[in-house]
Amino acid sequence: MMKTTNNRRFPAEWEKQQGILLCFPHNGKDWPGKYEAVQWAFVEFIKKVATFEQVFLVVADENQKEKVNTMLETAHIELTNVSYIIHKTNRSWMRDSGPIIVKNGTEREALNFNFNGWAKYKNIQLDKFIPAKVGEFLHIPVTQVMYKGKAVIVEGGAIDTNGRGTLLTSEECLMHPDIQVRNPDFTKADYEAVFKEYLGITNVIWLGDGIEGDDTHGHIDDLCRFVNEDTIVTIVETDPTDKNFKPLQENLKRLQNAKLENGKSPVIVVLPMPKRLEFDGLRLPASYANFLILNNCVLVPTFNDSNDRKALNILSECFPDREIIGISATDFIWGFGTLHCLSQQIPE
Repeated sequence: MMKTTNNRRFPAEWEKQQGILLCFPHNGKDWPGKYEAVQWAFVEFIKKVATFEQVFLVVADENQKEKVNTMLETAHIELTNVSYIIHKTNRSWMRDSGPIIVKNGTEREALNFNFNGWAKYKNIQLDKFIPAKVGEFLHIPVTQVMYKGKAVIVEGGAIDTNGRGTLLTSEECLMHPDIQVRNPDFTKADYEAVFKEYLGITNVIWLGDGIEGDDTHGHIDDLCRFVNEDTIVTIVETDPTDKNFKPLQENLKRLQNAKLENGKSPVIVVLPMPKRLEFDGLRLPASYANFLILNNCVLVPTFNDSNDRKALNILSECFPDREIIGISATDFIWGFGTLHCLSQQIPE
């Protein structure tokens, strides 16, 4: 067990939120042939979030703001629950390009984890400035995450916490030697030192590989998530011929052998997978683990699949005090991500 040396703490997603950071989609290339549908799906997403809490919505400019405002009015969304942040972006994936907001003592601190397009996409010049812009808008000081004199790259979708010192992540995302390498030559000990210093993490649970089709190469928010301080939901594939079957079984085994920060074993709850979804012969990373926890509800991606209802029922048992709401994600997933990937919570 490691001891933390400062007052930083990465709050769990279920802790009280000021609001949710979203960015209205404007890069049609992320959703080929679906851009129009995705915009209206996003309006529905905003409507659901705005019912429960404030939406901090990044838009490219005043023109887009006016257009979006009209769409929101058409959908009968309470506009007082939407605050606009004007900032041009390359993409809309706030989980990864947005700041990770932690508590530092009694204050909040916005961490800039130096987004680099998942070590895959080059057009990220605008997205690199999102943490600074959001921090300025919310009056939260921004800190660039550094280690041994170098900027550290970790996306929000690569990590999940119980708010008590344990963090979930995957080796495929952070430790692969030559595919989408975020931090060359980083060891597990290096990552754990960074997580300790900046997130107050004393215990890291490393899973293996992510799901097929995940263009982030192994993000944890498509795999497994904390639902309370000692309970983790993890996805499993029941078809032994499916490429996801073995890696997800391996992850399940690791979780069953894992320990929390207090030395106890976590409670493991299994979530099903939707049936295989493809676009142009490419598998899409459809996963019920990409849910978003709000103050009084949980928004869950659904895929017009027979397992949708099962996943919603399982998650309703995991969150007895929150309403569980399914949101159709069959359009979003064409961009290789859904509700959690598109959002970032802002703790109070």
